[in-house]
Amino acid sequence: MSEIVLGVGASHSTLMNTHWAEVDHLPDAHAFRDGLAAARDALAAARPDAVVVLGSNHFRGMFLDLMPAFTVGVGEVLGAGEAGTPGGPLPVDTALARALVDGLVDAGFDPAFSLRLTVDHGITHALQHLVPDLEVPIVPVVTNTFAPPLPSLRRCHDLGTALGAALRADGSGRRVAVIASGGLSHRLPWPKWFDALSDDDRFLVEAWLDGRHSWGDYEVRRREIIRAAKPDINPAFDAWFLGLLETGDLSAVLDRTSAEIDEEAGNGAQEIRAWIAMTAALTGTGGPPTGTTLAYAEIPQWLTGMGITLLTPAPERTS
Repeated sequence: MSEIVLGVGASHSTLMNTHWAEVDHLPDAHAFRDGLAAARDALAAARPDAVVVLGSNHFRGMFLDLMPAFTVGVGEVLGAGEAGTPGGPLPVDTALARALVDGLVDAGFDPAFSLRLTVDHGITHALQHLVPDLEVPIVPVVTNTFAPPLPSLRRCHDLGTALGAALRADGSGRRVAVIASGGLSHRLPWPKWFDALSDDDRFLVEAWLDGRHSWGDYEVRRREIIRAAKPDINPAFDAWFLGLLETGDLSAVLDRTSAEIDEEAGNGAQEIRAWIAMTAALTGTGGPPTGTTLAYAEIPQWLTGMGITLLTPAPERTS
């Protein structure tokens, strides 16, 4: 039997990589970065043999020509390398990845899988800052959080439950950590693909549809659109959600609709699906995990409420 040893939830923003000078004077930015370092040290102390990374896709690996709800990388995984994030081949635990796909299918899910998956900062930002040496093999699980219709929050919770069961049933005796990347509250200047009104909207939808082999050609204007966006952060929502994680009980959020999350916390907050699945994966026979908020910062320069939580699984019951 394998063991889940730790869970980490961490917000991501490539602006942290490319525009640090703009926030270097802000104590909150340093507090968030220090929180990442504390989570990194906790992961190292947990000595995982593999890391499952739950995250999103920002239309650099998945596109509107085919958009699965859930995709597991079971073979070659390539980092897109945008904005200073890791690029090129990433180490993958292919045996564990295949076991997770089999376990999800047995649990009634129909996950997509890829033998050649490109992941962007929805996966790699967490690796860069939490597993910086990239010496631990990963299993990426990418959730559609930006191209509606989206899987419901409850469906993502159920997916996490199935992932946790599949991990524990794995007979290799691995120590596995689970990382969730994305969120918290923020709003990206992205249209719904079926409601592209402005020139920028139509440009983005074209990039999302036609960029599979040329996504880099769209990066400059796409970056300009994001940099021009006004911050839309809801610290009250973020504090509420982080509080739920500390208890391990997410029942209060699971029936929120995508529209309700969008209205209260922004379209970027749809990424809390990864945090929900991670928490469910860590909930075993001993009950829910206990959480500690390592950092939270409202950073308008990064457009995002930036949080970090550490989840410790309860000991499994032996009888």
